[in-house]
Amino acid sequence: MRVGIVILPEHRWWVAEPKWRAAEEYGFHHAWTYDHLGWRSLVDGPWFGSVPTLTAAAAVTSRIRLGTMVASPNFRHPVPFARDLTTLDDISDGRFTLGIGAGGLGYDTEVLGAEQISAGTRAGRFEEFVELLDSLLTKPSTTWQGEHFAAVEARSAPGCVQLPRIPFVIAANGPRTMRLAARFGQGWVTTGTDRESLDSWWRSVGEACRRMDEALASVGREPATLDRYLQSDACPQFSLSSREFFEDVLGRAAELGFTDVLAPWPRHDGVYAGAESVLEEVAAEVLPKLFT
Repeated sequence: MRVGIVILPEHRWWVAEPKWRAAEEYGFHHAWTYDHLGWRSLVDGPWFGSVPTLTAAAAVTSRIRLGTMVASPNFRHPVPFARDLTTLDDISDGRFTLGIGAGGLGYDTEVLGAEQISAGTRAGRFEEFVELLDSLLTKPSTTWQGEHFAAVEARSAPGCVQLPRIPFVIAANGPRTMRLAARFGQGWVTTGTDRESLDSWWRSVGEACRRMDEALASVGREPATLDRYLQSDACPQFSLSSREFFEDVLGRAAELGFTDVLAPWPRHDGVYAGAESVLEEVAAEVLPKLFT
């Protein structure tokens, strides 16, 4: 089991930098940030861009993997985004992972004045987004035309440090996006779907695992070839509410076949409210066990 930490891009760098350094020093396997223009209840507060944040994080760390959790086509076009990703891959010396999802409804589209689109249209747009990104990051030149995106002789030099390209961790809960993860993903991430209670959430996570197995079988891919990430920020109980509860989350995730679990860095209040002392306890007493 590998454990990652999610650090929201809400702090000025003099506050954020120690968190990214600590994520590596504590022994987390990977560290992530959200990729939004603004997010839910925090939309009126401070918020910074994910690409500059991860670039700065790469400069102050040397071992930990870094990534977006998750980027989406809500406000990104694959052609310029591929340049950002190649840069992150280069500056981090191959430590960058792209977490990507279809994008939901909310501020990221509203702020651009775009019309809200259906779940089916978002899935179709996401399929194009992933396929075009894959081409841009693996081929010297890409010309491509879809319903939502296009590219004309888009160059990719110097290419990715990681070959054949940056790994994709694809967020998916529905059948179309799960098939997409099975085709293009080095990893798959889910948040579960039913958040009414802790038991119902775990049942939805288990059901998602079963559907992911079916998606892999539909494309002739072995389940062991796909890393599985559980994003615990959707858990009805804050996953870092205590060391004991987090250990339970890890154990139940392992039983379902997950290779990785992500948890949010505790905040002082509001969303993900918790104590950093629990994070420190997990780092001191839980993470070392994962290496033995």
